[in-house]
Amino acid sequence: MNIEGKPKLLVVEDDAGLQAQLKWAYDDFEVIIAGDRESALTALRVHAPPVVTLDLGLPPDPDGTSEGFAVLDEIMALKPDTKVIVASGHGARESALQAIARGAYDFYQKPVDIDAIGLIVRRAYQLHLIETENRVLAARAGDDNRVLGKLITAAPEMVRVARTIERVANTNVSVMLLGASGTGKELLARGLHDASTRARGAFVALNCAAIPENLLESELFGHEKGAFTGAIKTTEGKIEQAGGGTLFLDEVGDIPLQLQVKLLRFLQERVIERVGGRNSIPVDTRIVCATHQNLETMIAEGRFREDLYYRLAEIPVKIPSLAERPGDATLLAKAFLSRFAKEMNPQVKGFASDALAAIDGWQWPGNVRELENRVKRAVIMADGKLVAAGDLDLADPDIETTQALNLKSAREVTDRKIIRHALARSEGNISSTAKMLGISRPTLYDLLKQYDLHA
Repeated sequence: MNIEGKPKLLVVEDDAGLQAQLKWAYDDFEVIIAGDRESALTALRVHAPPVVTLDLGLPPDPDGTSEGFAVLDEIMALKPDTKVIVASGHGARESALQAIARGAYDFYQKPVDIDAIGLIVRRAYQLHLIETENRVLAARAGDDNRVLGKLITAAPEMVRVARTIERVANTNVSVMLLGASGTGKELLARGLHDASTRARGAFVALNCAAIPENLLESELFGHEKGAFTGAIKTTEGKIEQAGGGTLFLDEVGDIPLQLQVKLLRFLQERVIERVGGRNSIPVDTRIVCATHQNLETMIAEGRFREDLYYRLAEIPVKIPSLAERPGDATLLAKAFLSRFAKEMNPQVKGFASDALAAIDGWQWPGNVRELENRVKRAVIMADGKLVAAGDLDLADPDIETTQALNLKSAREVTDRKIIRHALARSEGNISSTAKMLGISRPTLYDLLKQYDLHA
C-alpha cells in the first residue's frame, strides 16, 4: 500500500501508448510501469505488488513469447503468491495453457478490453487479500482452536473456510455453504451473522427440507388473516422475522420451482408479499443458504433455477468433511465429552487410548453430527472414568490398519485388546487371565487399573 492506501499494481508492458492507457484505467491502484524484464523484476523486489499484468511480447522478443514467459518464471520463483495476469496476441490458446501451467492466475487475449481486464485485476487482488489473511491466521490456529467465536478446529482446511466467512461477513453478499450433512453449516452461518454488522438483529434458521411444500411459502413469506383455512391471524414469515438480521435457509435445493420464483423476486427487489396479501413489504434481510445437493446438476435437469443460484451463491464456500480435517475429530470429541460429562455423567473424565485411536481411525460418514451423538451416548453408557472404544460403538482398531501416533499408543491399543479377549475367555477369572497372558496377578491388576478395565 502507498500513503494514500491504494493497492499496488505492476504493469509490465513495452508499448508506451498502452502503458498510459492502462495507468489511467486503474485510478484506484498505485500503478507501477515496467517495460522489460530487468525493470519488472526490480519493481517486484522494491514494491512487492500483489497483482501483475504481464505482456508476453517483451523486448528483445516483442513478436514472440519467450521473454514474457521468462519474466513469469522469475516472478513465480521470487514471489509465488503474486497474481500474474498475462496477455498475448500470439497463439492465444497455447500461450494461455502454458501460462497457467507456469503459475499465472489468469490470461487475456489482445487487443486489450480495459473493462474486462479491470474486473480480472480487481478479482485477483481480492483473492490475494483473502489468501494472505488466511496464511497469517492459519499459522496462529494452533494457539487458539476456536474460530468464528464457537467453531472448534485446528485443521488449516477449516480455518481457511472460517476466515473466508469472516472476510465477507460485513458485506451484504449472499453466501452459499456447500457440504455434506453434519459438517456444521448452521454453526458457520451463525458465525457469519455474529461477525457481521447485523449481529444485533435476529438470526433465523429454516430447514427447507423439513417443511411440507404446501406450507413452505407461508413459512418463508408469512400470510394474511383468512388467506387459507386455519389462518386465524396475520403472521410474519421467516424473511420478515429476520429483518435487520440474517435468514439461514438450510437445504435450499428442496425449495419447489414455483416458490423459487418468489424467492428470486425478493432477492432482486427486497420486497415480499405475504400469502393472501396484495401489499409489497420492504424487508432488509440477508440470506445465507446451504445444501448438500449438487445444484449445478439440478439446474441442468431443470429442477433449480440458474438465475436464483447465482443470486444465492455470490460467495460459494465449500466445507470439508470431518474426514478431510485431520486431528479435528479428536479435538471435537474431547470438547463434546467435557460438555456432556458435566451434564450427564460427572464421573467420566476422558477417553481411553483405544477410544482415541478408534476416533482417529473412523471415517465419520455422518461428520460432526455423528461424532457428537456417539460421544453423548458413550458418556451416558460409560461405567468407568474413561470412555472406551466399545462405549462409542466403534470397532476396536486393528493395529495394522490404525496409524498409531507412536509406539506407546500402539502398545496400549494392543494390550487393551488382548487383555479384553483374555478376560472374556476366562469369564473374568483373574488367575486364569494372568496365566493365559503369561504375567503375574499383580501385573495384571496394574494393567487393569492403568487401562481402567474391569474383570
